[in-house]
Amino acid sequence: MSTDAQAPEKPARIGETRGERLRRVLSSRAASVAALIIAILWTIPTFGLFISSFRPEDDIRESGWWTFFTDPSFTLDTYNYVLYSDSQGGGLIRNLINTIVITIPGVLIPVAFAAMAAYALSWIDFKGRNLLYISIFALQVVPLQMALIPLLSFFSTGLHIGSVPITPEWNLDGVNTIVQVWIAHSIFGLPLAIFLLHNFMRELPSDVMEAARIDGASHSQIFRKVVLPLVTPALASIGIFQFLWVWNDFLVGRTFAPGEATRPLTAVLGDMAGTWGFGWTRLPAAAFIAIIVPLVVFLLLQRYFVRGLLAGSVKG
Repeated sequence: MSTDAQAPEKPARIGETRGERLRRVLSSRAASVAALIIAILWTIPTFGLFISSFRPEDDIRESGWWTFFTDPSFTLDTYNYVLYSDSQGGGLIRNLINTIVITIPGVLIPVAFAAMAAYALSWIDFKGRNLLYISIFALQVVPLQMALIPLLSFFSTGLHIGSVPITPEWNLDGVNTIVQVWIAHSIFGLPLAIFLLHNFMRELPSDVMEAARIDGASHSQIFRKVVLPLVTPALASIGIFQFLWVWNDFLVGRTFAPGEATRPLTAVLGDMAGTWGFGWTRLPAAAFIAIIVPLVVFLLLQRYFVRGLLAGSVKG
């Protein structure tokens, strides 16, 4: 009688690390089914909101969104009202433009400064570099609410860019408050952006930097021609995070751009329902107007976003 049949089987994967085991479990069929179920449950309320945005106001008040499939009715009147009406809860096209004007510089300014600062902290040896990096890292734990009053006090006493004063008395169609929002978003976004970009840049091969220096390249040339092309996925992923944060921001826009001519979209969504909540049927359409631009940006930059998240995770 052979004893080989009685011998216990060896483990299927010998020497498997904890990370590999976790990766295998998360990529299994059961994990995929669970992720699909969670995605469906997460999407159902958003899908219902989308259906409600196209239903007539009377139908929204009388029945749930799921009745659309048995008694379909379609209208664009709600979108026309919230975008172009001069009544309460309307005219969001102006606030949508304000949000775009706030968001684009609110993303480009901190990402540009963060890239230069991260390069300096990663590849330029100067006194106090480590202390400066630790100080920037520590700023991430400071809630932005703590900086609102000091910033308001700073802006109220006057801000000068070059020889041009930017004060509450000098205001050209809301330019003053728009600049304040740009500065606030840049200040609040810089610590995290510098921290993440520094981690990406430190993973770049040192041989490439040394070869560029031997060829006579300056730091500015290395930064523009060597570093930036290599960290493009990281810049895109950080840009997406900053874009979503600035676009969906309520507190900063409400605080630094309170005027009717400069308020962003998020600052007026809460007021659309009216004092007694009679205008709540317009909120679904307004909500989808607010999310359509971030959704398009994410879909266009998705491949860079995924590459940026994975950059630096694998060496060799």
